[in-house]
Amino acid sequence: MSLLTRPDASLTRPAALANWLFVIAGLVFAIVVVGGITRLTESGLSITEWKPLRGIIPPLNAAEWQAEFDNYKQIPQYTAFNLHMTLEGFKEIYFWEYLHRLLARGIGLVLALVMVGAWWARAIPAGYGRRLVAIFALGGLQGVIGWWMVFSGLSVRTEVSHIRLAIHLIAALLIFSALIWTALDLRRLSADPTAPPARLSAPGIAALLVLGLQIMLGAFVAGLRAGYAFASWPKMGEDWFPSGAWNPSLGIANLYDNPIVVQFVHRWWAWVAAIAALLVARAALKGDGKAAAVTLSSLIIVQIALGVATLMTGVDIAIAVAHQAVAVLTLGSLLWAIHSLKRAAVL
Repeated sequence: MSLLTRPDASLTRPAALANWLFVIAGLVFAIVVVGGITRLTESGLSITEWKPLRGIIPPLNAAEWQAEFDNYKQIPQYTAFNLHMTLEGFKEIYFWEYLHRLLARGIGLVLALVMVGAWWARAIPAGYGRRLVAIFALGGLQGVIGWWMVFSGLSVRTEVSHIRLAIHLIAALLIFSALIWTALDLRRLSADPTAPPARLSAPGIAALLVLGLQIMLGAFVAGLRAGYAFASWPKMGEDWFPSGAWNPSLGIANLYDNPIVVQFVHRWWAWVAAIAALLVARAALKGDGKAAAVTLSSLIIVQIALGVATLMTGVDIAIAVAHQAVAVLTLGSLLWAIHSLKRAAVL
């Protein structure tokens, strides 16, 4: 066969494409973890320009490093918190933001290569091409959202908008979820060529929305530094809800702008999310999803323990990052459990 001749369509192997999508989902998981480190170390504003192509190359000499540092000195965060920062200290925060952006570019490149390679090899089953293009487009949009988020912290504010931070995280998790779900569909198709794509049931959608809201609240906690408000559990100091914590002038905005209220809601909505996920795990356990059910149930326990530990340690960075990482793994295992449910399963 010539190198310029495309293979016969009968050679399509959905499992191979599924494996590649799992790999890309793993890269998305990695970038979410690095994003968490970037936020917790206050590194996200260290790169003040958006250079989609030229930004691949980091500063290579002392003059270039000094120029980047001088750019950082122009934004409010430096004036407010880092007047005594050295160039070496700047390099430390620059590393995390650079790694975050480099991973983003790498994910886009790998996904593009996989899509082109799969198309050339006729390895994309009917009906899945549009889905892959949609995921790629969402990845491009995510890059724009990322810069929109960073831009919010370059003037007036000393940090990025926590609302934009949450949107950036949710967009990343939409990509992660689409990759996982599509890979699971392809795995099923590989085992049974007549298998149709799985459909989300109403209870499954409800569980995902509940967990998604909890993750969004977690992003608010990170963006507002709300985790530092109270380092105690289950009470917040001496009270279940601190007296005077609700600011009447904020109204409903207390739920996303008031650090104390946000931490309170995040604490207790966690139990709603846990119950919703455990109901899915229970349904999956009755069918073919035993592995998914056990994994999901175990991760929920670990995640609750990490959440409490994050508070009790005053937001230790390693524990806080692990808490965010396990949240993503919990989402992935919830998708796995939902995908394993029979259409007739009742939660």
